[in-house]
Amino acid sequence: MWTLSGFIDEISPDFTQQCRVAADLGLRYAEVRSAWDVNILDLSPDQLTVMRETLAQYRLQVSSIGSPIGKIFIDEPFGPHLERMRHAAEVAHELAAPYVRVFSFFLRPGSDPAEHRGEVIDRMRALARVAEQFDVVLLHENEKQIYGDVPSRCLDVVRSVGSPYLRLAWDPANFVQVGVRPYTEGYGMLRRHLEYVQIKDARLADGSVVTAGNGDGEVAQTIRALRHDGFDGFFSLEPHLGAGTATAGFSGPELFRQAWRDFTNLLQAEGIDYA
Repeated sequence: MWTLSGFIDEISPDFTQQCRVAADLGLRYAEVRSAWDVNILDLSPDQLTVMRETLAQYRLQVSSIGSPIGKIFIDEPFGPHLERMRHAAEVAHELAAPYVRVFSFFLRPGSDPAEHRGEVIDRMRALARVAEQFDVVLLHENEKQIYGDVPSRCLDVVRSVGSPYLRLAWDPANFVQVGVRPYTEGYGMLRRHLEYVQIKDARLADGSVVTAGNGDGEVAQTIRALRHDGFDGFFSLEPHLGAGTATAGFSGPELFRQAWRDFTNLLQAEGIDYA
């Protein structure tokens, strides 16, 4: 039985509507990234209380904190960001989330990733130490234009840090948008470190984001392999079908529902149970 979740801020800025639509789809988990147009790490204590109470009202649990940790340039000061990581871990505890999504730092255009490798690994180790202190697991997402945007550097990050508190989130659309065929070029390399799957697809021709199975993200091949390998984790809908920013995406209720339908149709076609 696979467990579905989703970045529910793609539904609406209003957190109650986010939860209502998610619950209507039968989701039991949500990934929280923002509410009321405020990033999850910038919500006030009172707003976090309202969030927790609203989640409980709709019988939703939190699969992961969709944090922006690591979404700064590698040459920007790290100290304040490390404090922000501690806050992210505190928010994860408050919302009973086992995971916090992170990134391995943006590189300046035209820079050589190899020149920044040492600093990236040092920073990722520091983030993992905070995660260990708080007993939460970090999920490194293969975002575009960060150090770990291609499979080989994702592997480098997770191997070099060497912590059980740093694992990988798999985003097929992001791989496609950097010219990678995800299953063909990345699955075998990264599978043993893969903890969490984000459901988003894209087309190699122009990088446009589409629903699962309608792009070049090799989603069907990937879920077949995951089933064969006995994967038993979260699959988090992140449709990105409407407007987006550097830190978030948006789809709206109807496109979010369409993303859910297209992915669950894939699961049904493969005979995979989900909840």
